[in-house]
Amino acid sequence: MTEHVWSYTSTSGHLAGTDLTGYKVEATDGSVGKVDKHSDEVGDAYLVVDTGVWIFGKEVLLPAGTVVRIDPDDRKIFVDRTKEQIKDAPEFHRDKHLGDRGYHEELGTYYGIGGPFGGPAV
Repeated sequence: MTEHVWSYTSTSGHLAGTDLTGYKVEATDGSVGKVDKHSDEVGDAYLVVDTGVWIFGKEVLLPAGTVVRIDPDDRKIFVDRTKEQIKDAPEFHRDKHLGDRGYHEELGTYYGIGGPFGGPAV
């Protein structure tokens, strides 16, 4: 069963209340950056990832449903998207988009069911 794109999957290993700030984020084909901010809010969970020089210092917002696995020992988060898919996601501006329902709907469509990638693998 596919879970909501704005919620962690039951198999991700995420424990509510865990501080993920600073964790490295790994796409299916390599590192995309580090978590700068995250939300555990039910139905609105996400990661804000600082991509560093990889996409010219931009930040990206990844819905929690893209998280496949969290490794607390290595402080790594694995997502089920490629670097290119993440790079091509709708542009994120922290001051404009955090809490913006329209942006969340756009991103949810991009990463979720009905989007170009058919939703997270379960």
